[in-house]
Amino acid sequence: MLELGDYGTSDFLQILKRRHPELLASPAVPPVQPAEIRAYEGTTVLAVVYGEGIVIAGDRQATEGYQVGERRIQKVYQIDRRSAIAIAGAAGPCIEMAKLFQVEVEFYEKTEGVSLSLEGQANFLAHLVRANLGLAMQGLIVLPLFAGYDVKRKCGRIFKYDAIGGRYEEDDYYAIGSGGKDARATLKKRYRPGLSRQDALGIVAEALWDAADEDIATGGPDFIRKIFPTMSLITEAGVSEVPEVTVEGIYREFISRLEQ
Repeated sequence: MLELGDYGTSDFLQILKRRHPELLASPAVPPVQPAEIRAYEGTTVLAVVYGEGIVIAGDRQATEGYQVGERRIQKVYQIDRRSAIAIAGAAGPCIEMAKLFQVEVEFYEKTEGVSLSLEGQANFLAHLVRANLGLAMQGLIVLPLFAGYDVKRKCGRIFKYDAIGGRYEEDDYYAIGSGGKDARATLKKRYRPGLSRQDALGIVAEALWDAADEDIATGGPDFIRKIFPTMSLITEAGVSEVPEVTVEGIYREFISRLEQ
């Protein structure tokens, strides 16, 4: 007879993890203790719908425990002409998933001769997240934020996911990662429908600033090293990265307003 006192919890999942971790782990990945995993963690990413499309962005920092693991990590990846993904979570699996997603969408288009719809891309990404469940149960969670311009609807769309592949759509904005809650608070306060491109970029910059101010894992603008958050625009014309000099200018203008 199993005594709950032997494990210090009545949570069945936690007991199963300790007694038979092989039943939860992916067959291809040997079970490990959380303390043995020294993985980089990507932090805060977000997306905002504006008049012409979507701004999708992320900070550049990855953490390793309580240390800075990487200062210039890329968290935003173009998937096809009018869609992009931003990643938060265990950096290695996140980057691998983003690149696999790129390849799968390109492969579909080459074999079928037509582009995979935005809805189809969102559904396929849910499958990739679900396939990562074994690693997620070991703490290597991948949380993507997917955004694209829907040509049929003539608007930008944002899709978010949970750790087991559940897919949900947001109409206006969303942010995920360790600083996601702080970023969403700023977006909630500053967002309004029909934003101009410049206003949307300013709100995104402010949201990432506030996230970095409250969350130790999120990296803010670094004027000494010239490291700034990555921002990309997704419109009917396609995906385009906002030049770093433009992002720097947005932050300098934002700081000048704070100093007034």
